[in-house]
Formats: sequence, structure tokens, C-alpha cells
Amino acid sequence: MFDLKIISGNSHKSLTESIAKYLNIPVTQIVSKQFKNGEIYVKILESIRGDDVFVVQTCCNPVNDNLMELLLLIDALKRASAGRITAVIPNYFYARQDRKAEAREPISAKLIADLLTAAGVNRILTIDLHASQVQGFFNVPVDELTAVSLFVEDILARKIPDLMVVAPDLGGVKRARILSNILEVPLAIIDKKRSRHHETEIHHVIGDVKGKNCILIDDMIDTGSTIIPACIALKEHRCKDIYTCITHPVFSGNAIDNIEKSLVKEVICTDTIPPKKSEKIKVISVAFLLGRAIQNIHNNESTSTLFDKMVQQTLKKINH
Repeated sequence: MFDLKIISGNSHKSLTESIAKYLNIPVTQIVSKQFKNGEIYVKILESIRGDDVFVVQTCCNPVNDNLMELLLLIDALKRASAGRITAVIPNYFYARQDRKAEAREPISAKLIADLLTAAGVNRILTIDLHASQVQGFFNVPVDELTAVSLFVEDILARKIPDLMVVAPDLGGVKRARILSNILEVPLAIIDKKRSRHHETEIHHVIGDVKGKNCILIDDMIDTGSTIIPACIALKEHRCKDIYTCITHPVFSGNAIDNIEKSLVKEVICTDTIPPKKSEKIKVISVAFLLGRAIQNIHNNESTSTLFDKMVQQTLKKINH
């Protein structure tokens, strides 16, 4: 079997190092720098001929520099005769632009898929896509993991009474239902309308949240334009405490200030993006989840069973 190698772009080196530590392998050394005119230069400093290479690069600021660096790394690996190249993209680039919402708009998520494929990627590993149909934009295998199992362990450990899971919009119902089924608690749904970018209008709360401790679950918080009005609506319907489980902590602009001033008690998020600090934010690492998936892919084993195995392990641990 070819050797397993892991390479880090500049977007999230600490996450790559944690994954490498779990896998008990060193991070393959590279050079990556910018010329004065802004162009990016990369070079692989070790032989990777015939190896199974995983390149970790996530979507965070500076987004376009990180994307370009990833494309150049993939091209360098292809030209260096890597056996297989897997792009590990915890937070997928341009994931929210997955369709034409209005006339004369691009489908940016599809363009990114085309760019990655043209660069020479053989496989994609990601976590909680904004829309799962993005997988269909690729002609190479896509493994989409979910952070729900990580949230389950944290929530069960808290032993919060009167729990209720809340989907912040209709698009998040599937994810919320998975969590509510595992926790065996009721589900509520918020009916919202996005009037324009970063502006949300709440119309209805579907479900009785009175006297419940609510867990809002979503794939990301960007500016907080979805979560903050959702919390206001839930409080108006006389819920108790509100927690949010967020996979991708984008936290753009004044998001942290908005969260700290909001009605949410705590934001539980992962480190798919380098997280920002706040007293209301708790970070759970996805290094173990990605490490397990990389191990399975390298050994030609299933990644789809990881979720069930991790949930069962969590339930067994809590029950004991």
C-alpha cells in the first residue's frame, strides 16, 4: 500500500497538525509564499511519488488566496506523480452559492468543483456542506462527514432537561431531525424569509417551545442574521435557555459582538475554521473525525459508517 501523506495549506495549520498527530505521521513539508505582486508560489519539499496524499485547506479569510493555494498544491502534487490526491476541505469554498437564486448569477460552488477537478484532485473530503447536492457537481468521489455526532456527545454530557431541537429554517430540517432523533427529543422549525443578503424575517415558529431548553443547529454562523432573530422569536414563544450548535464558525463582521449581545446562552461550534474567542463560544475539534475518515479512505474502508459508530460510542460512554 502506498504511504499516507498529509499536507497543510496556510488556512488552518493547527487543525492539520492535530489530524497528523492522531494519524501518528508528520506533516509533509512544503514551501508556500506570496510574491510582491500577490501571486502565490508553492513547492513540495519531499518525494510523494505514488503516495496517498491528503491536502488540508479550509474556506476562511483570505478566501481567494486559500483557494488559489489549494489549486496550486493539487497541481504540484499531480505533476510530482502522487498516487492519489484528496482535498480535505472542512468548510467548502463558495458553498452557499449552489444555485441561481436570481437571473444572471453564477453557480459558484459548481465552478469551484470544476477548478478542483481540472487541477487534478481525485477525491474530496468535507464536513456539513451547506447543500448536499454540491456533491453532484463533482465527477470524483465526495465524502461528506457531519459534526452532529460531536454535538451529541457535548449535549448529552450537559444533561440539560426539557430539551427541544430547533431548525432555524426549512433547509436545516434534515440536520435538526437527525439530532432530535438521536437525542429522542421533539423538533421545532422556524419559518423564515431572507429579504436580502444578511437580512432575515421570521414568520412563524412551528412547534411548542414554551418551557423548553432549545438547541438551534445549523451549518454555519456568518453574520448571525439567521440565529439572532431566531433566538428572539423563540424567547417570544417563552422558551428557556437557547444553545446553538454550529459546524462552521465563519463569524464575519460584527458577528461576535452580535452573539455576545444576543439571547443565546452558548454557541457550540467546531474548528473547521480557525475559531474566534468569546465567553459564549465553546469549540469542539473535528481533528479526530477527519483523522478517522482519512484513515478509512487510505485503507479503502467505508466513511459512511463513521457517523453511526461515533454516535453509538457516545451513547455507550454516557450510559456508563
